[in-house]
Amino acid sequence: MGFADLSIAEIAADYSFPVEEVCNLCQQLGIAYKTPQTRLALEDAKAIISKILSQKRGSGADEG
Repeated sequence: MGFADLSIAEIAADYSFPVEEVCNLCQQLGIAYKTPQTRLALEDAKAIISKILSQKRGSGADEG
């Protein structure tokens, strides 16, 4: 499995999503991490980003 070279904190910043919420998503998805600076596997990053986008769509937030 490759690495996305993205951390939890970077994903949170890129998608304007709270770091704590991204950490919660990691726990829900069974993704192991130590800190918000943990670099993620490509598939894990994709799963988190997908969840964030679906939550934003579900809440009616603007995508832009």
